[in-house]
Order: sequence, then C-alpha cells, then structure tokens
Amino acid sequence: MVTLASSPDLSPASMAERLRGTGYLADAELATVAFLAVKMQRPLLLEGEPGTGKTALAEALAESFGLPLVRLQCYEGIDASQALYDWDFPRQVLHLRALEAAGGAGSGVEEAEKSLYDERFLLARPILAALQQSPAVLLVDEVDRADDEFEAFLLEVLSTYRVSIPELGTVAATEPPLVVLTSNRTRELHDALKRRCLYHWIDHPGLEREVEIMRSRAPEIGHVLARQVVSLVQDLRARDDLEKPPGVAETLDWARALAHLGATELDLETSAATLGALVKYREDADKVRHALDQVMRT
Repeated sequence: MVTLASSPDLSPASMAERLRGTGYLADAELATVAFLAVKMQRPLLLEGEPGTGKTALAEALAESFGLPLVRLQCYEGIDASQALYDWDFPRQVLHLRALEAAGGAGSGVEEAEKSLYDERFLLARPILAALQQSPAVLLVDEVDRADDEFEAFLLEVLSTYRVSIPELGTVAATEPPLVVLTSNRTRELHDALKRRCLYHWIDHPGLEREVEIMRSRAPEIGHVLARQVVSLVQDLRARDDLEKPPGVAETLDWARALAHLGATELDLETSAATLGALVKYREDADKVRHALDQVMRT
C-alpha cells in the first residue's frame, strides 16, 4: 500500500513547492520539518505568536496532498469525550420507541440495549474522525489552552493512533494521520508531548518574505500598496507597547480592506478608517493612528 511516507518524489524542496502551490510560502527550515513529519510519521508541533501561519500550514498540507482536514479546536476544560466520540442520544431514544412500536422488545432487554450502541448512533468527534478517515490531516489547534489531563490523553492517542470504544471495540488508523499541533505558548507543554513531536518555532516573516506572501495570497493588491502596508506592519511589530501586534493574517486583511476602498497606496484617511482589520484593541488603534500620522507627515 502506498502511503504518504512512502511517496517516492517527496523531498524538502518538493514539499516547499507543494505548499507554494496552495499559496503558502514556507522557508527551507519549515518545508524540511514538514517533510520529515510526513516521512517519519511524527506529529508536528508548531509554536509561535498568533497570526504567524501555524494553522494555515495544516490547511495547506491538507490541500497540497488532497487529504481531508479534521480540526480539533482546544479550549479550557476540553476532555477526551469531546475529542473522541459521543452517542446520539435523541436517535437512540427514537430507536427504542420504534422497537417498542414494532414489538421488538420481545427479543429481550439485553438485545434492545445492545442495539442502542450500534455504529450508526456513534458521533465521531475530531480525533476518532481522523482515525476513521485516514489518511487525513489532523489539526489540534491551540493545544496550550487545554489542561494537563487532556495533554496526557493526546500523548496516548499519538503513540498508538488507535482508540478503544467499549461498546464497539478498537478503532485503529490504517495509516497514521498527519498531525499538526499548534500552540501560542500561553503555557509550557509537557516534555513528554514535545518528545513525541517534531518541533518548529514559526516567527513573523521578514519584510521581503511578507511582501511575497501578500502578493501570493492576495494578488489583487498592487505592489506599491503591498510594500507600504508590510513596511508599516513590520514597524508596528517592533514596538513593545501594543496589546497584540498584528500577524500576517491581519496584514492581509488590512491590505484587502484598503484595496476594497480603492486605495493604491497608503493615505491617512483610508488607513485610519480600516484599522479594524489590523488591530483589535482600542488602545492599539490609537497608537497606530498616531504612528500613521507620523508616517504620513514624513
């Protein structure tokens, strides 16, 4: 059976080209670690500031290989059942009523109870869905928002790529899914999980690469406007007084907003009117308006 890992034409260079074909521009280091994650069938843990393209990489990998993307969004309090499976209780109740109406209860209480836990009543949550659909890309987004117990559960699943459902048995992936975990580093992850993964820190791109990203993802943006927007955003990221410096996603949103208003280069009025696409805090908006005013005066 041909698997992703056994693809003969796969290399770091071809991985970069695959990603570029989706509009995702990966540098040599990121393309290499993504290649190794595929070849070694190891989860890829991506850390970095919000908006640096961690989630977008998982989306690009799924698109470039033509695989389904299954996303598990982590949050405080998430537990194993919310990531694995649940039973469709309303349908089970309807099934019982149908049995009663048809006189099926005569076959025995035990048989009736057993029929409630048929696979047709199983609601697959993201991790089980990824195992069932394998090969697939499983995105475990913002894993740092989950707690230690959920992290331990993830480690167990990522070690075996199989889960046990007491009523049905064991579900194992025919091929390990390509797993991408992202973290904004709001807390440190445990060493055991990190050891299971290949690791890469994604930083904000430099000016030339971010201009290239913008021209790739938003070709409708003119070159002059793209360079002016990226230059200003790069200056904003260098400041230490913003609540949330804009990421690449916000840079793209702002440039698109400006283009929708007919801007071909930065001007104070249009820039100030579209800041809601770039910054998300009032205090940041005031500081950026001041920075824009200074830029336009020079």
